[in-house]
Amino acid sequence: MAVDYRIEKDSLGDVRVPRGAMYGAQTQRAFDNFPISGQRFSRRFIQAVGLIKAAAAQANKELGHLSARAGNAIARAAREVAEGKWDDQFVVDVYQTGSGTSTNMNANEVIARRSNEILKASSVHPNDQVNFGQSSNDVIPTAMHVSGRVAIEEELIPALRALEKAFRKKARAFDRVLKSGRTHLMDATPVRLGQEFAGYATQVARSVSRLRHASDELAELALGGTAVGTGINTDPRFATKAIAKITKATGIKFREAEDHFEAQGSKDAFVSASGALNVCAVALMKIADDIRWMASGPTSGIGEILLPAVQPGSSIMPGKVNPVMAEALIMACARTMGNHVTVTIGGSRGNFELNVMMPVMAEAFLESVKLLAGASRTFTTRCVEGIEPDRARAQELLERNPSIATALNPYIGYDRATEIAKQSAKQGRSVREVVQERGLMKGAELNRALDVRTMTEPGLPD
Repeated sequence: MAVDYRIEKDSLGDVRVPRGAMYGAQTQRAFDNFPISGQRFSRRFIQAVGLIKAAAAQANKELGHLSARAGNAIARAAREVAEGKWDDQFVVDVYQTGSGTSTNMNANEVIARRSNEILKASSVHPNDQVNFGQSSNDVIPTAMHVSGRVAIEEELIPALRALEKAFRKKARAFDRVLKSGRTHLMDATPVRLGQEFAGYATQVARSVSRLRHASDELAELALGGTAVGTGINTDPRFATKAIAKITKATGIKFREAEDHFEAQGSKDAFVSASGALNVCAVALMKIADDIRWMASGPTSGIGEILLPAVQPGSSIMPGKVNPVMAEALIMACARTMGNHVTVTIGGSRGNFELNVMMPVMAEAFLESVKLLAGASRTFTTRCVEGIEPDRARAQELLERNPSIATALNPYIGYDRATEIAKQSAKQGRSVREVVQERGLMKGAELNRALDVRTMTEPGLPD
């Protein structure tokens, strides 16, 4: 079907724009220039840009730089952008100018056209009114921080808190389940299954603590620095007013950057926050992998825990059930680690007064938050909450564990205990049987030494 066009102008000349498009010439040029991935900015980022433009319009109206009529129309149109009404009009590829200028102008043009529809006039200009007191160079880094902080606070931290709670509950339920510990994937001294799950809960809690610190760093916004951090062409009162409105709109505190040159020339806080996402991914991958190993089997693996059967595991092997929720989480973690490399490289491209890899940094970061939050939620509800111990299997493996001989060190010495452990492993017999056969210990003393529950806590023999 033929597309009907209208002619729009920018500083480079005429541009053909689809007649029904809300955007204008600069957006169309960017659309034509960057047919690279087909990947557009995510909902979170567009939401942040809309919130920033609405806050800017309200601040400039209060400061007398926009008429009440224009300011109200721009703020209304920008809120519609924040709410997602015009997402289909944000057509520029993520892989574009490194400042994100094309996306800033995409927003300015959509908001200006919608404002003029509201006003039934043509008085709102994308640069002169919508972008008043701003630059792409402070709007885009501000959008990065707003979208990143809001996503962490609203999506990821609640998902991790739910996972931590599920692990704490299982830790209490499994506290009496005694099993073999493992180091180097080899048998080690006994532990309680509850201790392992409590350790997972603490890993998740520590990830939340790191993310809260990272989120606080993202509270600093570059808005007010305009082109290079000097604040040229903006009211000195603008940033404080606009940022207060962003805080009110999100319910999350933001503040003006202490140093606008640092805020625009570097993205160190963003890289640091991505690092917190990376550590979170490392923790979740370790946990998911442990659970996958413990559930391995059912006949030739460890099999100490039972996972919920959520779907058939094979197209050819009848009855096979796989640890799919753990695998999905592991893949989300792997992607997050790769995204952190992208953010790290992007952060290093803060040349002089401006970073020039902001779009891809923003999208990599936001994808990581979305993946970790979504994978954590599903792992919690479809895996962790349904885990049950196989007590008989755990007991069977524990009784054959030669590392139980470690408890004999204070009684018969390391060398003799080593002989016991080797014989136990070689003959497939319990440590207790070998000790009794050799006549090294017996009765109450042997019972005390081989009390497996006592082995899971600090202490020495009386």
